Amino acid sequence: MIYQSDQLSIKRLDGDIAELNFDLQGESVNKFDNATVTSLTAGLDALEAESGIRGLLVTSDKSVFIVGADITEFTSLFGASKEDIKPFTGANNKNFNRIASLPYPSAAAINGFAMGGGLECCLACDFRVMSTVAKIGLPETKLGILPGWGGTVRLPRIIGVDEAVMWMATGADKRPDDALKAGAVDAVAAPEQLREVTLATLQHAIDGGLEYAERRARKHGPLPLNDTEAMMAFFTIKSMVAQQAGKNYPAPIKVVDVIEQARSMGLDDALEVEAEGFAELATTPVASALVGVFLNDQLLGKKAKGWEKQADKPIERAAVLGAGIMGGGIAYQSALKGTPIKMKDINQDGLDLGLSEANKLLAKRVARGRMSPDQMGDILNSIDPTLTYTGFGDVDIVVEAVVENEKVKGIVLAETEKEIDKDAVLASNTSTISITRLAESLERPENFCGMHFFNPVHAMPLVEVIRGEKSSDAAIARTVAYANKMGKKAVVVNDCPGFLVNRVLFPYFGGFNMLVRDGADFQAVDKVMERWGWPMGPAYLMDVVGIDTGVHAANVMAEGFPDRMQPDFKSATEVMFELERFGQKNGKGFYEYVEDKRGKPIKTVNEEVYQLIADVAGERVEFEREDIIARMMLPMAIEMARCVEEGIVGTPAEADLALLYGVGFPPFRGGIFRWMDTVGLAHLAEASGKFAHLGKAYELTDHMKDMLANGETYY
Repeated sequence: MIYQSDQLSIKRLDGDIAELNFDLQGESVNKFDNATVTSLTAGLDALEAESGIRGLLVTSDKSVFIVGADITEFTSLFGASKEDIKPFTGANNKNFNRIASLPYPSAAAINGFAMGGGLECCLACDFRVMSTVAKIGLPETKLGILPGWGGTVRLPRIIGVDEAVMWMATGADKRPDDALKAGAVDAVAAPEQLREVTLATLQHAIDGGLEYAERRARKHGPLPLNDTEAMMAFFTIKSMVAQQAGKNYPAPIKVVDVIEQARSMGLDDALEVEAEGFAELATTPVASALVGVFLNDQLLGKKAKGWEKQADKPIERAAVLGAGIMGGGIAYQSALKGTPIKMKDINQDGLDLGLSEANKLLAKRVARGRMSPDQMGDILNSIDPTLTYTGFGDVDIVVEAVVENEKVKGIVLAETEKEIDKDAVLASNTSTISITRLAESLERPENFCGMHFFNPVHAMPLVEVIRGEKSSDAAIARTVAYANKMGKKAVVVNDCPGFLVNRVLFPYFGGFNMLVRDGADFQAVDKVMERWGWPMGPAYLMDVVGIDTGVHAANVMAEGFPDRMQPDFKSATEVMFELERFGQKNGKGFYEYVEDKRGKPIKTVNEEVYQLIADVAGERVEFEREDIIARMMLPMAIEMARCVEEGIVGTPAEADLALLYGVGFPPFRGGIFRWMDTVGLAHLAEASGKFAHLGKAYELTDHMKDMLANGETYY
């Protein structure tokens, strides 16, 4: 053994080949934490002192290669200066430069995920062989930063500027076929042959059959572009990246700037440019927010896994009540992820619509090459459409997704309970109706809970798992396990009107309705909130949700929280409802919609809408941008604070992700609690005072006032 630690080992193999093996003890994956970086430095010291070595094989003892840096250690850098941050990249850059400059060839065997620093380690090697089940990528821009261990320098010199920029700007994972085609890896091998193929590649280089001196020179030198080629290439690339990334995400365009600035430099100088760019991005609030989202997501996943471990029975067979778009979407997602599902409706038209929805979504996957026609057929066959309860005695969970009417749901749930095993879980996809009240019609309320999917089911990551007063831990655990199996992000919340997401969304819509009442142009409000970061403004969002659905939910909220959600005026949204302008579902709402050639609804403006709402809209006033933002966001933020204070949701982290995954809260702001910390409670208190005349929805909670007085933050 040449070197051994709790993070990695280096040993001598037959043929005078050294094997550097990453195996971080006590962890399920390898990552570059501070201890691993320190161990790698010590290991390379020992390796360089070892005589007679002719090649280096780099491997992993985990099921993945290396997932990247330890982000939990990185958070300590936020708030530091650029000069304080720059050394963070220094130690491992020296390690990778040493690997790249060894007096013999090196080859990496990529057996699983090699992300961020994991891929940068591989790029420092002369040769790379990738398993057919592995994925590689540089996802740092998704965290608001850029690769800091040579990725912006080596990758463009290996696969070309255009391809490298796309890899880094999007942060996307790359499959073996894509990586091989781009030239990022030299070979692809089946998992059981990976080590053998990598060793053979390395031996071929040792024997002189594969040159590596020229490869090294290319990675150490300037990019092979003259001034004219560079000017044209970077102008085009910048325009494309800026358009795709948008102004709220600076990291992708900074990647291009760093590569361009370092294009004529050698390795050492180029790495200095990269370190400067890394440090500059790491000081931005966007990086802090996106890293926060990443860590919150890990926390959410850990909690969901904890619930799954408590499940006393696996979910192997499922059923959904009510087909249509929602039921078809649930059936599709369940079948796609490997859980066969019965799809019941009371009429054939509903079943046909549900099957059509599943078929359409699967056909898209086939068209994009993500699935074979045979696989599509197998998945469709695992969806069993039925008009009866035949076979329901064998299912482990039933998701009720019938019309949003408490009486109807109560009847259907009671009827279904008689047809299923006494141990099966019954869950309702209701978006607003009390789980505790729905349970009153059941004989086994302990087996009942909420499982609220967001529309469209296949695209929206969030599932709210709602605990009623009598829901058991076993029912919650199995339901979360099913959500995990479906590939969803499960947030466990307690029962209340609207649960979590809808409860905080409707004060936001309430703010919108009051703005229109007071003379704001709904299009102007939409534009302000979209520029603030929302994927769509409130009028557009209400059209997409469905104005009929929105009015129904608003009534539930008003009944549940009359002190702050019961309006004392008739709103523009109610006018739309009365005129049967339900939004996208019937082609007209605040906006009007026509389908393009692919069936996608395109938003258009009809000036007649202003006449329709004239009686409830005040005389047109041009509001300040900051006032629009405050009047929209303050009620949502305060209501979310209430939800945490009341224990409806466990933590600010879970609440932030629920809004991000459920309704598209701007990720670059990190979540609503992260946003409150960023702007400060003093700012919110000032806005609260300014808009106190708008009612209790704008009044800070007592706990928020205490936090302000004590200088506390949510994170």
